[in-house]
Amino acid sequence: IMPQAPASATRHAFVYGTLRRGDDNDINRLQPAPVFVGEARIKGRMYHLGRYPGVLLGGPHDVAGEVYAISAELERVLDEIEELYPQQTNEYFKREIAVDVAGRQLRCIVYEINPSVVQGKPLIASGDWVRDRFMPLDEK
Repeated sequence: IMPQAPASATRHAFVYGTLRRGDDNDINRLQPAPVFVGEARIKGRMYHLGRYPGVLLGGPHDVAGEVYAISAELERVLDEIEELYPQQTNEYFKREIAVDVAGRQLRCIVYEINPSVVQGKPLIASGDWVRDRFMPLDEK
């Protein structure tokens, strides 16, 4: 049985890019450690930005990712990785959306890319960064 933080202290995060398990910024290597809740899909369009992807929320396409229960401390670490704090680069915006995880609706934070950043960037049609990040970039 995994220890659970008090419900009030726990938030959920949907991660779709380098924070996914086994990737460059694997959330499971961060502290305090998150608790894996499940795999999920959200509606959005994923763009290839070189070493990482960006997602615009909404539309008919699916984006694959993982949902984790995280603490407030870990949320601050994620904000730093996504450059929301202290730099405020405006590359990503933190959103909160409902995500279906194995039939449960969870409110999840997700980092949405600034639309101006993805102009002219290739779309990852599958919405799966882990599977398709190495696709030839001329396949839009």
